[in-house]
Amino acid sequence: MAKAKCSEGRKERACYDLARFYAWKGIVFEKPRYRKIESLPFIPLESEIDALVAGTGKKTAALLQLLKETGMRCGEAWNVKWTDINYEQNTITVNAPEKNSKSRILKITNRSIAMLNQLPKNSVYIFHSADKDKITSLMYARTNFEHQRKVLAEKLQNPRLLQIHFHTLRHFYASKEYSRTKDILHVMRQLGHSNIMHTLLYTHLVEFPNDDYICKVARTIKEATSLIENGFDFVTAFDNVKLFRKCK
Repeated sequence: MAKAKCSEGRKERACYDLARFYAWKGIVFEKPRYRKIESLPFIPLESEIDALVAGTGKKTAALLQLLKETGMRCGEAWNVKWTDINYEQNTITVNAPEKNSKSRILKITNRSIAMLNQLPKNSVYIFHSADKDKITSLMYARTNFEHQRKVLAEKLQNPRLLQIHFHTLRHFYASKEYSRTKDILHVMRQLGHSNIMHTLLYTHLVEFPNDDYICKVARTIKEATSLIENGFDFVTAFDNVKLFRKCK
């Protein structure tokens, strides 16, 4: 165990499982101690994610875009069915959450819906056939993505792309949502976490150097709609105008 080429955290989990196994066998085992070193996840630039979306095949690109916009786990996205998409409200439902997460309804953009609709509808599932093993097909999708990612990293001369995995987009989404809302409970609900301790990680990934805002005034419904679509939040209304703001 001491010579194993893995992290201290993995050694800690392995020793815990081994101790339970030996206890079941009635074997005396003095469990070694390993201290898990907390490391912050890699957060890519949005332009780097968009480069991967633009440079991969239709199915991989649609999956990447969906993960970027929703923060789903890749296994959750792999289980999404066509019937889980609400085209009127631009939402998608996570009906098969993983790791004790909660089911949830998440907003998606018209771009994501358009990319999904380009995929063949020959199965109840969006990304795989019902008659194929889910785990095997997901492993194949990972391998295919890794190959396309390597080609793009060499083409664009950006080795940072090699650090982007499916789960990286969940970290990107969470940090972006926390930066936008400063509401950790909102991020917790969006990710489906049942324990807020798992969500608090993202408070260390976001810095708020200042609280400067851009302020705009809307006098008509059209102007207010345009501001909301561009990320402005409603503040208050007086003298027949509405005030909006968003962080610089």
